[in-house]
Amino acid sequence: MKPSERDDDYVTALALKAGRGDRAALTAFIRATQTDVWRLLAHLGGTDIADDLTQETYLRVMSALPRFAARSSARTWLLSLARRVWVDNIRHDMARPRKSAAEVEQCDGTTSSLWAEWVDVRMLIDALPAERREALILTQVLGFSYEEAAKIADVRIGTIRSRVARARADIVAAAATETDTNEAAG
Repeated sequence: MKPSERDDDYVTALALKAGRGDRAALTAFIRATQTDVWRLLAHLGGTDIADDLTQETYLRVMSALPRFAARSSARTWLLSLARRVWVDNIRHDMARPRKSAAEVEQCDGTTSSLWAEWVDVRMLIDALPAERREALILTQVLGFSYEEAAKIADVRIGTIRSRVARARADIVAAAATETDTNEAAG
């Protein structure tokens, strides 16, 4: 029976084999982890660039696998690399304009209430400072423990806890402000 692709020990064993040149292990490693990498990058950078950032992540992984020493799980190591790819992309594209809220407002009135709520939540998350957004997404959306998120973000666990708490407070405050604004306008 083949071990589960969600099993960190199995994924780490694949990474170690791939680092020694085993092409089948590399293929299995990519298949076992690509959804996690794409989801992280889609949440951090948006679905429009997640494919490109995922590809860039695996290009870096292929050159880094021979040096992977399994000091943490391969999944944690990989998501740390993906995070660095995202950070590098931000640095590279600082001058590029981002999507505006006006694009969301161009939706017609047939948009369902549920979709509108999802867009509101996404806009609140997108408005968070990058470090808080990353911590919130890693722990609350992708389900990583605070310890795993700290390893991925390369910060201490207390920093992750603080960033998540501040992100939650920011979202609550922004939602309250938006509600107050809507009530005053209505």
